[in-house]
Amino acid sequence: MFRQKSPGNLVVLFFFGLMLKLPLFLWPKTVTATQNDEDFYQWLIQGINSLGPGKAMLCSFAAFLLLYIQAIMLNYLVNEYRLMPKPTYLPAMAYMLLTSLLPEWSYLSSPLVATTFVLWAFIKLLHLYNTDNARGPVFNIGLLLGIASYFYFPSACFLLCILLGMIILKPFRLNEAVLFLVGCLTPYYFMITILYLTDKLSIAAFFPHISVHTPAVKSTVWLAVSILLLALPFLAGGFFVQSHLHKMLIQVRKSWSILLFYLLLAFFVPFVNTNSSFNNWILLVVPFACFHAGTYFYTVKKWIPNVLLLLTSGYIFYLQYGTLLWR
Repeated sequence: MFRQKSPGNLVVLFFFGLMLKLPLFLWPKTVTATQNDEDFYQWLIQGINSLGPGKAMLCSFAAFLLLYIQAIMLNYLVNEYRLMPKPTYLPAMAYMLLTSLLPEWSYLSSPLVATTFVLWAFIKLLHLYNTDNARGPVFNIGLLLGIASYFYFPSACFLLCILLGMIILKPFRLNEAVLFLVGCLTPYYFMITILYLTDKLSIAAFFPHISVHTPAVKSTVWLAVSILLLALPFLAGGFFVQSHLHKMLIQVRKSWSILLFYLLLAFFVPFVNTNSSFNNWILLVVPFACFHAGTYFYTVKKWIPNVLLLLTSGYIFYLQYGTLLWR
């Protein structure tokens, strides 16, 4: 069903995601902000907590809505820029599936909110290939990345990926690079203004919290199986994309190159402001979902992706209802 590009698949995707994310509403959790979360996210959580009863359910609803929107955005990116030969809803399906492999990827967090703006920035980045006057879009890309960093500061690392993408997609212009950096700094400019006008301006209040440590990962059987279900289809999707690369347009090849660099950079993001949770690894899911979609699309024997989908879904349902990981 998801191999077809039908408007009705938006509804199917919603109920497919709701089925995968049902524990969010069965066992809602109250979300708290930590020192690793930036001001925008702190304000968001304060606003939700001020509503009183039902705040846990509201956090679950906000998380599901963000995941659904991100799945649609990712699907738009793959279809609009023809990363695969035919438009499908496989990237959106893969994204909803992969974010259910670990419970932390489904709950509201600052990396989850930041992912929305990072993904939006990359959609606008790939549009630069056909844009003559790119000054406005370049500033908007920087602004989106700046907003993302004020929810979750390590997402600012993608500044390198955006700059490299601009160089790959079009001839480098210094004024566009400056505009991009100005866009990134715009939220910080307004934050300085607000702090100054409210007489709260100080180095501690303005500069984001930054620490670099090795992520503390607790090894479990469930984590090993989740990584296996994440890695094997990714490797297969990478093989299929590589084997069909010669048939793709130059723009599509460049887009896949940028997406691969995004993936490599995302592996280093959790080392900044790390914690014991896996929620800061969710930025990895976007490129992984694209390669997983390639596995579902390019596999010649159609029973293989069907078995993969059933196997992954069955494992997720067992984690949700057969263990205490989601409770």
